[in-house]
Amino acid sequence: MNVSPQKIHKGRKFDQVLEGARTVFMADGFEGASVDEIVRVAAVSKATLYSYFPDKRLLFMEVANAECIRQSQEAHDKIDMNAPPREVLCQAGQHFLRFITSTFGQQIFRICVAESDRFPEIGQSFYNSGPAVMRAEMVAYFEEAVERGALKIDDFELAADQFGELCKADLWPRLMFGVTKTVSDAEIARVVNGAVETFLARYGA
Repeated sequence: MNVSPQKIHKGRKFDQVLEGARTVFMADGFEGASVDEIVRVAAVSKATLYSYFPDKRLLFMEVANAECIRQSQEAHDKIDMNAPPREVLCQAGQHFLRFITSTFGQQIFRICVAESDRFPEIGQSFYNSGPAVMRAEMVAYFEEAVERGALKIDDFELAADQFGELCKADLWPRLMFGVTKTVSDAEIARVVNGAVETFLARYGA
């Protein structure tokens, strides 16, 4: 599949192609995923796949966008937003950090960076379905927590950005620069716990 700025076209088997591609990308990564394997798992023809996605990068980013939406919904369903801030922030931070440090999460980021000069819409699309959604959800939570006196925040957007960056401390740079290949649950818990403590020291009521 050649790099192309062509747009995605949807049709009757679009979701079928997307689900098959998700399975293959999650198992083999972007580089390891072959078109032959994607069409086999999706049970469609190559002609059908190409009619929807003329570029494998477009297919990957559509899968990435759908995965971001799924992750957001999963976090929303699992996290009790009425719990004390420490509990909410720990759960949100761990969910966020597990996703961005996963192989799939790292591949999404690297492709966005690699293709952003030629195709800025790819990065914009991912930002809108991933980071922007998390930011908006954290802002909404902070507003509610301040209203009930659980937190003291003046700039909600800045606080949301700061919390996200605190959760990436140490682990994210080491992964991006290839210093380490994987992170453990213990490392994630350590970083998130530190992020929550730091955040509450600044914004705790």
